[in-house]
Amino acid sequence: MTKRDVVRRILAHQPPPYVPWSFSFTLEARQKLEAHYGTTDLDIRLHDHLVWAGNPAGSFVDLGDDHVRDPFGVVWDRRVDKDIGQVVNPQLAEPTLNGYRFPDPAAGIFFDEVPAMLARRPDCFRVFPIGFSLYERAWTLRGMENLMADFIENPTFVRALLRAIADFNLAQVRHALRYDIDGVYFGDDWGQQHGLQMGPALWHAFIEPELKRMYAAVRAAGKHVFIHSCGDVDELFESLVADGVNCFNPFQPEVMDVADLIPRFHGRLAFHGGLSTQRTLPYGTPHDVRAETRRLIALGRNGGYILAPAHAVEGDVPLENMLAFIDEALGQWGFQG
Repeated sequence: MTKRDVVRRILAHQPPPYVPWSFSFTLEARQKLEAHYGTTDLDIRLHDHLVWAGNPAGSFVDLGDDHVRDPFGVVWDRRVDKDIGQVVNPQLAEPTLNGYRFPDPAAGIFFDEVPAMLARRPDCFRVFPIGFSLYERAWTLRGMENLMADFIENPTFVRALLRAIADFNLAQVRHALRYDIDGVYFGDDWGQQHGLQMGPALWHAFIEPELKRMYAAVRAAGKHVFIHSCGDVDELFESLVADGVNCFNPFQPEVMDVADLIPRFHGRLAFHGGLSTQRTLPYGTPHDVRAETRRLIALGRNGGYILAPAHAVEGDVPLENMLAFIDEALGQWGFQG
């Protein structure tokens, strides 16, 4: 059974031969592991079960001084946050799309590397990622404070902006479906440590209609919908299941009852994440990390779960703690860490 087959089983909520995993690391954490293993090829070294068949990192233009520009024209300051950064120049100074032009959704910067990525790891489950896929793209273009005010003061503009972003994503999905992919991953943070950033009423009124359109296109093609949203968003799970989501990430244990949600949504929603990046990984001992990893593996024995930290592992996590959860994951089925 290939890694691709194992992930298919867990998305079908069938017991897998072992609980699959997919890990991500920030630049600092990745450098620690690369030095330890003596390779930059961590995905293969760690037997990651998902292959991300897209090139979002390569679509940024280096402007120097740790500043980059994304394909939407937004400049990001990465002097502190080396992985994402802070928005420097929102493109929509006024609540209008007049004069703004979206990039070509089928541009080579997004797709040229997909065939090589798939060929390099043919045994893995293939996911095409769309980061900042709706709300996040909207606030990076307009500015967070401006967008929050626009929900109330300029609702027609917000709907037009979200519709345009979703149209761009749908064009990307149609192009991605030309390749042998298994699913599409939509990244879009709606939550904070307690509740939704915009509140449930605005989410349902503005965000959800466009999500339904995007998710429906993926499901109609017979593919799986993966989504990412940080924060306390489990109040949305019933709606997300109805809207077509198959797998939710990052599944933060600080704001969600992981042990309750995995069995409660078994058969309807799979989860990816769950290992604490706020408490256990940075502040626990290797023993603590191993214990929490084993607990998550036990919860995933019946399917519906992909083991992972509850976000990209940060640079404050000791190497010994990273090796602890890696060893527990790989040790399930005789893989070597």
